[in-house]
Amino acid sequence: MMQQYLRIKAEHPEHLLLYRMGDFYELFYADAEKAARLLDLTLTRRGQSAGAPIVMAGVPAQALDTYLAKLVRLGESVAICEQVGEAGSGKGPLERRVERVVTPGTRLHDGLLDERSDCALLALAPPATRRERDIGLAWLVLSSASLHMAQCPAEELTAWLARIQPAEVLWPADRPLPEVLRSVPATPRPPWQFDAPGGAERLRRALGTLDLEAFGAAGVPRAHAAAAALLDYARHTQGRELPQLAELRVERLDDCVRLDANAKRNLELFSTLRGEPAPTLLSVLDSCATAAGSRLLKAWLAAPPRDQDLARGRHAAVACLLEQGPDALRERLRGLADLERIASRTALQQVRPRELGALRDTLQRLPEVADSVPRGDALLARLREDLGPAQAGLDRLQRALQAVPGMSLRDGGIFADGFDAELDEWRAIGRDSGSFLLAMEARERERTGIANLRVLYNKVHGFAIEVTRGQADKVPPDYRRRQTLKGAERYVTPELKAFEDKALSAQERALARERALWEQLLQALQPAVAPWQRAARSLAGLDVLAALAERARTWDWVRPELSKLPGIEIRGGRHPVVQTQVERFVPNDCVLLPGSRTQIVTGPNMGGKSTFMRQTALIALLACMGSFVPAASARIGPLDAIHTRIGASDDVAGGRSTFMVEMSEAAQILRSATPDSLVLMDEIGRGTSTFDGLALALAIAEHLHQRCRSHTLFATHYFEITDFPAHHPQALNLHVGAVEHDAGIVFLHEVQPGPASRSYGVQVAQLAGMPAVVLRDARQRLQALQQAQAERLAQLELFGAVPGNDVAEAPAAAEDAERADAQRRVLRQLAQLDCDSLSPRQALQQLYELCARAREAEPGGDDARG
Repeated sequence: MMQQYLRIKAEHPEHLLLYRMGDFYELFYADAEKAARLLDLTLTRRGQSAGAPIVMAGVPAQALDTYLAKLVRLGESVAICEQVGEAGSGKGPLERRVERVVTPGTRLHDGLLDERSDCALLALAPPATRRERDIGLAWLVLSSASLHMAQCPAEELTAWLARIQPAEVLWPADRPLPEVLRSVPATPRPPWQFDAPGGAERLRRALGTLDLEAFGAAGVPRAHAAAAALLDYARHTQGRELPQLAELRVERLDDCVRLDANAKRNLELFSTLRGEPAPTLLSVLDSCATAAGSRLLKAWLAAPPRDQDLARGRHAAVACLLEQGPDALRERLRGLADLERIASRTALQQVRPRELGALRDTLQRLPEVADSVPRGDALLARLREDLGPAQAGLDRLQRALQAVPGMSLRDGGIFADGFDAELDEWRAIGRDSGSFLLAMEARERERTGIANLRVLYNKVHGFAIEVTRGQADKVPPDYRRRQTLKGAERYVTPELKAFEDKALSAQERALARERALWEQLLQALQPAVAPWQRAARSLAGLDVLAALAERARTWDWVRPELSKLPGIEIRGGRHPVVQTQVERFVPNDCVLLPGSRTQIVTGPNMGGKSTFMRQTALIALLACMGSFVPAASARIGPLDAIHTRIGASDDVAGGRSTFMVEMSEAAQILRSATPDSLVLMDEIGRGTSTFDGLALALAIAEHLHQRCRSHTLFATHYFEITDFPAHHPQALNLHVGAVEHDAGIVFLHEVQPGPASRSYGVQVAQLAGMPAVVLRDARQRLQALQQAQAERLAQLELFGAVPGNDVAEAPAAAEDAERADAQRRVLRQLAQLDCDSLSPRQALQQLYELCARAREAEPGGDDARG
């Protein structure tokens, strides 16, 4: 046996080998030691091989998926070696072979997969020569049989990784692994597998076509090279060539609104900043009735299309569902099996009996689903039409399977009575065993006169006639002793032995027949896989659209307008996640038009600046993905990316400080932002000295406004930056309102025109429970610092040429310049007021602020009262 194990292990040196032995999967030697450490198993030593003890550890076969899931989560790859021979069929150990290899990127069964997330296997083909710049990407979602390809410059790889989020990456073994791949399980593959011509040929075979042009897959040789390695690895892990692919798409980065990893994290699309799954945008949106719908919703959210017609089609479908009601469709979708994954496992012949039973039940319900899809919308009509061909294979499944098939092929009980005459015959013999034994027991009692004689069956010793010790002298001569017990003897007769041979043989032959029928059934179902996969995609699309309609109805969202004109105009906007967490949400407008494309946002901490900025990005994102939005109205122009620089975090492992991380992210935004980008900058420059931070913040704002010309929301506590709009057309100031009350602060959460007059940092510290003595000290220090800063900044013009040493002037001249500048700020704030749109409370607050700033502009500052 160990020779067989060592031979198989030599074929899979890079994987942990689980070697089937009866009811256990065993690991040996180094594999056993590693698995014991990872899974907390007990190591044992039994016998010797080559003079050394055999170290081993095992897991129960019935708990295989549990242990596999743990290993794969830890980044391990596992080869599953099954017994394929029959016991007693020949000399030597049972025949065994590796049936499949499970890796982080090739998980296929539900016990190993998150039912609401896809698992992508990515292959990367680096440039073929030093002169080339393009990298080829090919990624496969095995559970849905969908293959995607792309070819891009090397500098775009990070953006692609953020979009794909692969579970495993394949990379040529002769090339150094790029730094951006260090956090993903990477599997080196032989360089010769990255063969472009071979990849193109394998794609043609997998697609059943002679030309890749129809799929848009021609002219991307590096992507073909990546696909070659990807398909070879899939064949290696699944033990067979992939069947016909359900989908091939050639992706381009510009097809979707670009969302890098920072944007996804800062906007809390899929997880909170603490790493929790809720409350997030996905958790709020996902009321899908099926797991496939949840996966598709996540994909739509991660890559919103830039094609406005595609988004408008989704808006129209949601509107139709809202008008006619989504509830009937959602009710029909509940309880459906995961048709997409079951179809893929059927194609790979790794489906389980009860999964085919669930597939049969789902196919029977599809006509009801189709009837519940509202009429009157083109997208809904296309999705409904794709459900019809899925009835292929249903008749065969209905005839073949029992109402509740057995759990596994090993246990049998899969096929219905009447489906196969030979199987029925062997089952009849097994079913008749009970009546035969009862009849024989009655006959033997009468023949022998032993009233307590029993005929019974034991899995170890088979059939036997049991007689108590006190009656043993009455047994006939044809009884042959089989087993002696403490108080009884067990015998067998020629008649009973003949029946035993027939009955046990019938069970084995019934199981063997079911295995043969199972293989035939899977082969016969292969032509139906493609229609099932199309129907699965349609069901997922219907589920997402119905969920979006339900969310729009529940939270009073509106249909956005997508415009070809640049800009974002949101009236009465609300944060889609925060809205669900608070009793009352204060809506705000955001108008980023060509005449106001840079907006400086000031106000106190906790006032709502970050919420306002995030909700603007989320509303734009929802509109682009095809959802209704939380606003009174929204008009969204062309959008190519959403960039965010929000929050503070360091990278200890990478040796980067908080400020370094902040600058790196800002630099990436400045290199990538375009006039069609939405940029959120929150308190940039705070991680260093005041003057360094202020200088950097001003320079970054200048670059975004003048060079990138993006739609920018720039939140800051540097009040000097509020002079930015005075020197830059198409920029303006906003602030979030707050008022002091009883030595405290009340946040209004209203975004108002003009700059804020104060940051209220000490008041926020008071809300946080800071000791009173510290607060008193802070107020005194704040007053002194503000006075000193005013004296310093009075001598510096931030938006003009930096003066030299000859600008030192008399104190009186500096005071005059400061007063003149303060008066100009008051006049600018007054000119920016829209009196007709102010509520009485807002008007009173603005009046108080103007009076306060006017007093500061008079000689004597705050003492000039009256």
